[in-house]
Amino acid sequence: MSTDGPRIALVGSGEYLPAMAPLEASLIGRGRNYVQIPLAAGQESDERFAYWVDLGREQAARLGVTAHTVLARSRADADDPRWARLVAGADLVYLSGGNPFHLASSLRGSRLWSAIVDALGRGVALAGCSAGAMVLGGLIGSLRSPTQHAEPGLGVLPGTSILPHFDRARHWMPTELGAVAGAERTIGIDELTALVGEGTTFRPWGTGRCWVVEGTSTTPISDAIDLPVVIPAT
Repeated sequence: MSTDGPRIALVGSGEYLPAMAPLEASLIGRGRNYVQIPLAAGQESDERFAYWVDLGREQAARLGVTAHTVLARSRADADDPRWARLVAGADLVYLSGGNPFHLASSLRGSRLWSAIVDALGRGVALAGCSAGAMVLGGLIGSLRSPTQHAEPGLGVLPGTSILPHFDRARHWMPTELGAVAGAERTIGIDELTALVGEGTTFRPWGTGRCWVVEGTSTTPISDAIDLPVVIPAT
């Protein structure tokens, strides 16, 4: 296992909540610039989008750092150079929740995604919660039918699919939840829980558990797991 390389946090739920502040503090370290990207909620109402913006700013205030919000809501917005410039100064980049398919299609090939990849390559931590975690894999599965439908992710973790809210999903659909169709590996992450990686070594963090999903069977990740990580070409 390697601890040399990108720092990535895959979060099952709870972005910007007080319970997750210690994780976010550890990711930003001595940095000051907390860049939040609520693009996954771009198709939601103005009120709901503003909710995510405000929640992120409240968390930054708890951490004593400066919140910088990327207000992109669409693929066209993601090509606005001002958002790429904002990410260029980041000490932590956070992709929050919403619709993973909208997030992936909006970021793919955009100036914003290029800036995020550049930041990752410089050692800036990248966190993704729920939809934000799902898009970092090679395939994005549908939470309601992961074994039936998947679309391409952004490929930071090639061959891997992430299923957030995993403990809740097991109650939603106990007979339907399983490995994502076409993925080499599926990782389930409970709510208020993260799988935190440095290089290729990922370790669970939080109140719940992280899981390897094979077919309809699950195995808890007790200590650490090695996952392939690449910094994608843009």
